[in-house]
Formats: sequence, C-alpha cells, structure tokens
Amino acid sequence: MRTRSDEDLLDLEILDSVAGLFAQLVAEGEALAKSFGIPVFVIKALHMLDNPLAMKDLGRRMHCDPSFITSIADTLEKHGLAAREADPADRRVKRLVLTPAGADLKARLENEVLSRTPWRQCLSREQRASLLGLIQAMSPPLSATEAETCEEVNKLLVSAAEPISAAAPAAR
Repeated sequence: MRTRSDEDLLDLEILDSVAGLFAQLVAEGEALAKSFGIPVFVIKALHMLDNPLAMKDLGRRMHCDPSFITSIADTLEKHGLAAREADPADRRVKRLVLTPAGADLKARLENEVLSRTPWRQCLSREQRASLLGLIQAMSPPLSATEAETCEEVNKLLVSAAEPISAAAPAAR
C-alpha cells in the first residue's frame, strides 16, 4: 500500500469532516421538517421565495427537474403557503408568490434553522465570517439572478414528500 503525503492526509481529513458536517445538516433539516410536519423540500422552497419567482427559476435554484417543481408548487398551494400568478412581463410564465401563511412559516423555519446551525453554536461572528469567505472561495460564482436572491447558504436537501400537518410547532 502506498504511503500518503501529509497534504493528502490533510485533504482526506477535510473531506471526512465536510462529509460529517453535511450529514449533520441533512439530519437537522429532516428533524426540523418532521417537527413541523412538512417535507424537507418545502423548507428549501420557502427559503428561496423572498419575492415572486418564476417556477423555472425556482427549479434551477433547487436543482430540480421541472416536473418536480410543479409538484412542489402544488404542495405549497394545497397548504396555502404560496400561490401561482402570471408574470406581468410575460403572462405565459407562472410565478410562485408566498401567501401570508407561507411568509409566516418561512420566518419560523428560518429562525429555527439558524438556531440549529453548528457554526452559530460553536464559532464566533469573526470565525463565521472567515468560514463564509473560505466556502465562497471554493464555490463557483453565482449568476447575477442567483446572487440577487440567494442571501444565505442553502443548507437543506430536497427529499421525499411527507404530508404537511396542520399543527406546526412555534419557533423556539
């Protein structure tokens, strides 16, 4: 067996640590979704809907097939969290707009997500700013459209849908 260089060993340790952090974030997202009685993809979709957003743009940001975005929109509409509307510039384009209930749930979910992030629990503000700089240095640049609306690091994965329950806990 070949001996690894110190640089290789360091990079493998980074890879293991990032994978562990990612697994922790996924587990936290799934637990949060379960506690609110919603599918994980609803958290992600609500997070991305600050302003009316064309369904195809939401699909691009969520890295989803257009057919799945239709399912997401159906789920959001069914539960009164968002509504479809025609884009005033091109009536053929359908946009999703948060309802007041959707905006309220979005705020509660984002507050809960923020309270669970390991970097907020373990790192100072300065350390978090440094971490963000390091992550951004490794990430491909966002398009102008993505940069306008993507203000926070997207932490959650799209997962299989679960029914949304009527009773969601209040933010802690």
